[in-house]
Amino acid sequence: MTQPRPNEFIAPPECPVFEPSWEEFADPFAYINKIRPIAEKTGICKVRPPKGWQPPFACDVDSLHFTPRIQRLNELEAQTRVKLNFLDQIAKFWELQGCTLKIPHVERKILDLYQLNKLVNDEGGFDAVCRERRWSKIALKMGFAPGKAIGSHLRSHYERILYPYNLFQTGANLLKPTLTNDTKDTDYIPHDLPQRQSVQPLETCSIARRAKRMRAEEGCMKTVTEEDCENRPNLRRRMGSYVAKPEPQPVKELPVQVKQEATEHEEPITSDKENVLTKKNDPTVDQYMCLVCGSGSEEDRLLLCDGCDDSYHTFCLIPPLHDVPKGDWRCPKCLAQECGKPQVAFGFEQAGRDYSLRTFGDMADSFKSDYFNMPVHMVPTELVEKEFWRLVSTIEEDVTVEYGADIASKEFGSGFPIRGGRFQVSPEDEDYLSSGWNLNNMPVIDSSVLTHITADICGMKLPWLYVGMCFSSFCWHIEDHWSYSINYLHWGEPKTWYGAPGYAAEKLEGVMMKLAPELFESQPDLLHQLVTIMNPNTLMNHGVPIYRTNQCAGEFVITFPRAYHSGFNQGFNFAEAVNFCTMDWMPMGRMCVDHYRRLNRYCVFSHDEMVCKMASKADTTMDVALASAVQRDMTVMLQEEDKQRDKVRKMGVQRSQQAEYDLLPDEERQCSKCRTTCYLSALTCPCRPGQLVCLHHAHDLCSCPPSNLTLNYRFTMAELFPMMEAVTVRAESYTDWVSHVSDILEAKQDKKSGLEELRSLVEEAEVKQFPPSDLLRQLRTVTLDAEKCAGVAQQLLIGKRQTRYRSGGRKSQSQNLLTVEELRSFVRQLHNLPCSIRQAPLLKDLLTRVDDFQQSSKQLLSDEAPSPAALQGLLDVSLGLDVALPQLALLRERLEQARWLDGVKEASGRPHSLCLDTMRRLIDQGVGLAPHASVERAMARLQELLTMSEHWEERACRLMEARPRHCVETLVAALQEVDSIPAYLPNCLLLKDTVDQAKDWLQEAETLQLGSRIPVLDTLTDLVFRAKAIPVWLDPLARLDSLVSDVQAWKESAAKTFLMKNSPYSLLEVLCPRCEAGTGPQKSKSKRAKDAAQCSKRNGARLDCLSDVERALSESKDSASAMATLAEVRQKEMESLLALRASNESKLLPAGDCGALRVCLCHKAPSGAMLQCELCRDAFHRDCVLGSNQDSFPNQAWLCPPCQLSEKPPLDRVLPLLASLQRIRVRLPEGDALRFLIERTVRWQHRVQQASAEGELGEGVAVMTSHQRWASSSPTWALNQETNSTSFYTEHQCIPLQGLSPELEELMVEGFLLQVTLPETQQLYRSLLIRLDPLLQHHHTDSPFPQHSAEQDQHQHNSQGGSPPHNQNGVACPKKEAVNGKRTKRHIEEEGPERKDKAKKPRKKKPKMNKERSQESKGTSSPTATHSDLSLSDSDEDFTLCAAPWCREPEGKQVNWVQCDGSCQQWFHQVCVGVSAEQAEKEDYICISCTQPDHTRE
Repeated sequence: MTQPRPNEFIAPPECPVFEPSWEEFADPFAYINKIRPIAEKTGICKVRPPKGWQPPFACDVDSLHFTPRIQRLNELEAQTRVKLNFLDQIAKFWELQGCTLKIPHVERKILDLYQLNKLVNDEGGFDAVCRERRWSKIALKMGFAPGKAIGSHLRSHYERILYPYNLFQTGANLLKPTLTNDTKDTDYIPHDLPQRQSVQPLETCSIARRAKRMRAEEGCMKTVTEEDCENRPNLRRRMGSYVAKPEPQPVKELPVQVKQEATEHEEPITSDKENVLTKKNDPTVDQYMCLVCGSGSEEDRLLLCDGCDDSYHTFCLIPPLHDVPKGDWRCPKCLAQECGKPQVAFGFEQAGRDYSLRTFGDMADSFKSDYFNMPVHMVPTELVEKEFWRLVSTIEEDVTVEYGADIASKEFGSGFPIRGGRFQVSPEDEDYLSSGWNLNNMPVIDSSVLTHITADICGMKLPWLYVGMCFSSFCWHIEDHWSYSINYLHWGEPKTWYGAPGYAAEKLEGVMMKLAPELFESQPDLLHQLVTIMNPNTLMNHGVPIYRTNQCAGEFVITFPRAYHSGFNQGFNFAEAVNFCTMDWMPMGRMCVDHYRRLNRYCVFSHDEMVCKMASKADTTMDVALASAVQRDMTVMLQEEDKQRDKVRKMGVQRSQQAEYDLLPDEERQCSKCRTTCYLSALTCPCRPGQLVCLHHAHDLCSCPPSNLTLNYRFTMAELFPMMEAVTVRAESYTDWVSHVSDILEAKQDKKSGLEELRSLVEEAEVKQFPPSDLLRQLRTVTLDAEKCAGVAQQLLIGKRQTRYRSGGRKSQSQNLLTVEELRSFVRQLHNLPCSIRQAPLLKDLLTRVDDFQQSSKQLLSDEAPSPAALQGLLDVSLGLDVALPQLALLRERLEQARWLDGVKEASGRPHSLCLDTMRRLIDQGVGLAPHASVERAMARLQELLTMSEHWEERACRLMEARPRHCVETLVAALQEVDSIPAYLPNCLLLKDTVDQAKDWLQEAETLQLGSRIPVLDTLTDLVFRAKAIPVWLDPLARLDSLVSDVQAWKESAAKTFLMKNSPYSLLEVLCPRCEAGTGPQKSKSKRAKDAAQCSKRNGARLDCLSDVERALSESKDSASAMATLAEVRQKEMESLLALRASNESKLLPAGDCGALRVCLCHKAPSGAMLQCELCRDAFHRDCVLGSNQDSFPNQAWLCPPCQLSEKPPLDRVLPLLASLQRIRVRLPEGDALRFLIERTVRWQHRVQQASAEGELGEGVAVMTSHQRWASSSPTWALNQETNSTSFYTEHQCIPLQGLSPELEELMVEGFLLQVTLPETQQLYRSLLIRLDPLLQHHHTDSPFPQHSAEQDQHQHNSQGGSPPHNQNGVACPKKEAVNGKRTKRHIEEEGPERKDKAKKPRKKKPKMNKERSQESKGTSSPTATHSDLSLSDSDEDFTLCAAPWCREPEGKQVNWVQCDGSCQQWFHQVCVGVSAEQAEKEDYICISCTQPDHTRE
């Protein structure tokens, strides 16, 4: 909240606001009497009618014309007006001196000359302040910051502006002062308050009492005879100042101001001028003479006064003037006369324009919207309020507004509808005609005191209308005769009210007199004129309680007796107000008359007359409460009247006469001393006809002896006492009733009455309509209490108990359920109430049992930890006590606490089930429990455990989700701390399981790494997969994951090498021997999966499908067992394929019906051009297989698509795959299959070479050398064969099976099964084809292998991707060296002719072999079985052959070698084992024999 700025208005507290129900709203005075104890403490209150109470606006808007009052805001505030009056005097003083007053600025704000003058005077005057150097002190008091030399500036301004004026006020003659002004000073324009006093009486209300303001200038005065004034009827003064009636003079005139322009020059007012000055045409006398020295000499130094034309020498003045002043000059005599004129009473001016309601509203809305520069409905009320109080407190801004106040409703009609009025009321609004809240009805309803006043008093009995605009205000005042007032805002913007309670009225008056004494000196009854306001903050700072409210349209504001109130309008609105008096006001009304008497203020009506009229009507119709009030007031009145009459008699007044004062107007029976309206008696004297005085001022009438005075009386004392007796008789019934009730209520224990007697007194009060007094309320309360005691006692004792809930002893709430204090009050009321209850002994017994229960409860509740059973038992006891026991709530609380503590204890005893939800639930339950030490301790422990558990749960979660992941040691250290927490922590348990998994995994990884066996891929993959699911940093994981990635990369490389594009086969299917040879293309993926699932259910020893083989390879312990498994599969492959060949070959033999045959991929009969697969021997339509990867070529074997599983890469592309797999050191089925394939290839090559060397190829085909014989055994394959209209022929020549031995057929089949391209395969095929086909033999020699040119062999080799042909004599290998036992890797480079020759030097000179022998030696030159020859050497130089079984015998300028770092230490060509030169230099190489020592080479 922001702090208010200095001098910013702070709104006082709000007054009470009441919202009556329809029932309460029905009787206005009853409701006001109900709220009076609260509302009169604030002086004002606001009443909002019930919703729906909206009276129609009945005022005649078109005919309503009024002349508003002019209000200059800064002239309203008392302190501001004092400052303005002072500044006007200063300005007038300097104006008479021929100077213009300009107010200086100090610290960029206008200097407060009034405050400066007052502070200097309070400090002892100018001389004293200068002498004692108090200017800095004065600067501080004026609010200036210290240390800026402000005091010197203040002294300069005071000495220049104020000091001459103060010297003049002391009577000293001054030299002509020179008022020098700064250019920054502000011109002061005098307000001329006395010149604007023209408050005229409203002609629209002939009975309205208004005082006239007087103009001081004689030329602006007119006379009004006293007779005219006194002939005016009873007037009510609510605004303006009233001039007291003067003493009787020969000419009885009263000055009344008229609006005239003041004359610029006044006539001479002194007679001395005629005695001193002579006529201008008198030649014997000087024309002008100095009034001081009497000489007319030195006319150039003679000053002529512009006011009186007197002459003075400049040197005769005290002190003398050095120069003739410029401008007008006043002599000391005129100056004293002008400045010494008394101040005139302040009042409001009447505007010079007549407004209608519409034109006034347009003006008001335009003013507000222009002032705030926004629409009127958007201006906040707080902003208007602060701006109003700022404007009234400043002398720098003059804002003028107009206020249509005190408009008589008698002429223009009230805003409320009235009977017989001009406004036609609709049937649904007729209730508003008789409503008590209709301000036309409120003053005259039966319970109103003003009903007994016959005169229609404007504003008091007849409502007044108020048309306001923004900033128009009503000043601090209290209502006439200190009566109530009520204001209703019909429509428009809010009206802001401020009020002070009645008890603070004298305090408020004292504060205003203290702060603005100058105003009260000239106008003692200032607060009764409604022309002065004072900032509520100022009053509050001086201890006056002030309250405020904003009255909106449709709301009432009520002011209470002697409550000062003021306010202003937020904008254009229409309000209506009236006074009213209730019977409780009568003492205040009599006090107000005495107060008026002391102030010499007129009364609006005669209080004594009203009381006597009320007493004259005392009969059975008068309200008894009103009769009692009249009796009390009349008793005081008669006592005072009898006292004053006795005083007058003792003074010597003898004569008396009766006077009908109630027939005279108020002006003719007012005391000439105190202005009190006389009714019961008055004194007159013949010397003062037309004048009278009240008995209190008997000595103030005239100076005649008392015997000349006459006592005029309305009633004799003998007549007055019977009148009071009549009132007393009417009030006696009420008085007797009051006495009887008082006696009963104060009766002692032994004189108590029955309950029926109390009821009869209540009924009597209701029948006789006694007023709702405190005594009646007390009687009703006592009766109700007694009935309540009897009813509750009966209910308790007859067993009508409320049902209690067993759990906790809760009881359903009932209105008749007694508390313990109520039960105790039954016993106490037996001594206080005038009734006896027969159930008293039983109630006492019940109270005793309740006390016992409370004592037991106290003892049990004092225990630190009571048991739930004891608490429940005590609550069960309370079931028999049908009393609201205060201990029950605490017992229930302790029971809940005890049960909760047991729950906490039970949960803590089972830490393995104490989860976070359980702790939170217990804490939530504990939070709802009442505070207790044991609960707080348990809560603290539980909260600590929960906090620790949540911390560790969160930490465990963070540990498992950390990136990078934590190591096992960190998690183990964290788990050691978690073990001490007695709670079930899922994340921590998960962390513990994670750590256990990590340990197990590390153990497995360590076992795998330290074991002698090479890990299998499936085991490694599973290990990596499980490791990735463990949120722990595992050191081996990265290496194992990299190893798996290498394996996958290797598999992808192998797949690219072997598999054809869009091949349906897997890498393992290609590399492994076929388990189901001859079944055609492999099954679909889903079918294979199904077969694999079925195969998995078979015996593990069976190898019927690929999944069995894969499982067997994965489960094999070592490479030897894997090789054995693959060898078994190879055997099955060979058997099944040979059988398939025989079956397909027999199928194509000549038969009766070729159309029944089913061949080819399309499973249709053979027809047209056919191709026969060299491997499976099945026939295929050329059109079906034309798009296959192998087309028919002359002298080449053709394989069908099912038999052509792969690309069959050359061996030199396959060997690096095996070498790279050896470096990875991971076993996988594809790797075992690849190794088996290479070894199978090497063995096959060896067999082919061996067969060629031993001549088996010739012997195998010697059985059938005749082509015709072979052809006759196969008639189906004639070139143009027709069988049953179906003809087909073969485009490709195949090797006849009838001409082959089983060994050669098996050798040829296995060559075609190998998924590696070898030159031996094609050479074997050509050799057999040539030998078995006589038609081709004449083109070749008798050699088993056809002789091709070197270029053709080389081209065939390159096309197949195989190894280059071996040298017949072998390749010289570099010498094996050993330096200090360290093996080295080396290569042979070209270093000149000598080195080259040396490198190629044969190991041993061999004799030249024949053609067949050289071919054999070429076939056997492959180092398949040369392990024993690797270390051979001759006498000159050691040469080594490559130890690889598949040595490719590389040639060229550079041949790189690598030595095995294993146990064999053999040498290998780098190209043969797939090792690059860089790898050979940087890494160790271990051959396949050393990496798998458990495998025995075949």
